[in-house]
Amino acid sequence: MTKSMLTLLSAALLFGCSEDGQEPSLGRAAESADAATAEVTQPEESPVASASASGDAEPDLPPSGTPVVDLAGVTHLPAPLGDDVPKLGAVRWHTRIYRTPSREGKVMGFLRAGAVVASRPNATAGPAAKCKEGFIGIEPAGFVCLDDTTRDMQHEVLRAARGPDLTHRLPYMYGTVTRGGPVYARIPTAEQLKEHEPTLKEHLKKWLDDEESGAPYGLDVWLRYTTGRNVPGAAEALRDEVTDEDIPWFLADHRRVPGVARVVTKRGDDAVKVDQVDRRQGRSFTHSFLFEGRRYNVTPDFTVIPADRFRPIRGSSFHGYQVDKELEFPFALIRRSFGWKYRWDGKKMVQAEKAEWRSAHLLTGKQRFYKERLHYETKDGFWLSDRHATRVDPAKRWPKWAQQGAKWIDVNITGQVLVAYEGQKMVYATIVSTGEAGLGDPDDSTATKRGIFRIHTKHVAVTMDSDIVGEEFELRDVPYVQYFEGGYALHGAYWHDSFGRPKSHGCINLAPEDARRLFHWTDPPVPTGWHGAKQSLTGTIVFVHP
Repeated sequence: MTKSMLTLLSAALLFGCSEDGQEPSLGRAAESADAATAEVTQPEESPVASASASGDAEPDLPPSGTPVVDLAGVTHLPAPLGDDVPKLGAVRWHTRIYRTPSREGKVMGFLRAGAVVASRPNATAGPAAKCKEGFIGIEPAGFVCLDDTTRDMQHEVLRAARGPDLTHRLPYMYGTVTRGGPVYARIPTAEQLKEHEPTLKEHLKKWLDDEESGAPYGLDVWLRYTTGRNVPGAAEALRDEVTDEDIPWFLADHRRVPGVARVVTKRGDDAVKVDQVDRRQGRSFTHSFLFEGRRYNVTPDFTVIPADRFRPIRGSSFHGYQVDKELEFPFALIRRSFGWKYRWDGKKMVQAEKAEWRSAHLLTGKQRFYKERLHYETKDGFWLSDRHATRVDPAKRWPKWAQQGAKWIDVNITGQVLVAYEGQKMVYATIVSTGEAGLGDPDDSTATKRGIFRIHTKHVAVTMDSDIVGEEFELRDVPYVQYFEGGYALHGAYWHDSFGRPKSHGCINLAPEDARRLFHWTDPPVPTGWHGAKQSLTGTIVFVHP
C-alpha cells in the first residue's frame, strides 16, 4: 500500500465506535502517554449496570455451555439442528428478537439473513401491530415476527447465504476500497460494463501494475472458500477470460441477487448498478469468483462488487496469552515495535538484543531506575524498559465482583494492556489500542472513556461509520463488537496492526483473534445462530483506568 493510501486509511479508519450511523465522539487528539503503570489498585465499588439500562429487571439469556470459541482459540461448533427439530430461517437482513411477542417489546438479540434457528411451536402469538403473521418463540429465548422469517428451508435467501465463519479470526473476507466503483445487483454483461464503468480498461491496467494494493497482492484472501482446483493469476485470468465453473447459483445467467440489501430492494427488478463504493470504506464478503476474466465478490447481503476495487485484508495474526496456561506472575508484555532487552553492566543499561514486539517475558520481581526509566529484570537475565513494556501484576486489592467470582475485564490505558479475569484468577492478557488521545477528556477528545461498565450489546459483526465532515468513513461488519458504554466498545480491528499504541477514536481495538476469543468468553452469551445479543444488567464487567 502506498504511503499516501496508508495516510488516507489512517485518517479514515481511526474511529470512535459508532453503530450504523450513530455519531462518534471525535475531537483533536492529545499526546498519548508512553509510560507504563506498574501496578493498579482496583476499586471496590460495584459497576454501573450500563448506560442504556432502564432499571427494569431483565431475564438473563441462558448460559451457552461450552463456548463456541475458547480462550485457547479452539472452536467447538455445535451439532447441526436435527431433521426432527422445527426450524425457522431469517430472510430479512436484520431480524430483531424480542423478549415478548410484540414489536414494542425489548430487543434481546438479532438474526442476520440466512440464519436458521430452532423454533418453539408451543410459544406463539397471533397477528400484532406491525407483525401481520404473528410471533413465534425461538431457542433458547425470545420471539421473532413471522413476517421476517420463513419455515421453508429451500427459500432462496437461506440457500444463498453464507454465515459468519467463527472458526477463523475474521468472520468474513474483507477488503478496503482503493479505487471507487459500482455495486451491482447481478453480474454485469459486457455492454453493461461499458455503461457503468466506461474507463474500465484504464482502471484494470493500473490495477494490474499496482504491486502494493493491486492484482499482485492478496489473492489468497479471496480464495478462502476455494478448494480443489488451481486458480490462475489475475493477468492470466483476464487474458484468457476465465469463468469459474462454480459461480454462485443465485447469480447464474445474470439473474438478480436475492432481495435483502436495501439498495437492491428499492430498485426495479431489472436494475444493474444499485450503489457505489468509495475510498474510506471497508467491506466484507462471503463469495468470490471469476467471470469472463474478472473477479467479483459477493457481500453478506448479496450485492456484487468487482474485487479489483479493493485491497484484500488479512488482518493481524497476533493474539494474546492464556495466563494460567502460558504465563505466570509477574510478567511483562512488549507494547512497542522498537523495544530492547538490556544488560546491566554495573553502571548503565546496555542494549543486548531486540525485544520482539508483543512478546511476553517472565519477571523476577526486581526493578531498577536508569535515566528516569523503570526497568524490570527478566528471568533470563535481561532488563526491560517501561518505555517499551508493560508489567502485569495481580491486583493489590480485589473489587467485590472479583471476590464473588465474576468474570471481568481490566483495561490499562497507559500500558495498552487488557487482562481478563474469572474472579481473582487472571485467565487472558493481551495488547490493545485505545483512544489516540490517551488520557485526555473523552467528552472533547478521542480518549477512551474511563470507569466501570458492563457489556450490554454484542454483535458478531456490525457496521460502524461517521458522517463528521473530514472524517467520513464506513466500515462494514467490524468483527466481534461488544458495547459497554454508549458508543464505546471492544471490537476487532481488521484495518491495522498497531496494537500496543493508542490508535482509535475512543473504542478499544483488539487484534481479530483476541476479539474472537473474548467475544465468546464474555456475557451476554450470543446463542448459536444468533448474530447479536443484548443484556443490560448482567453483562461482563469492564474496568477502564489510566
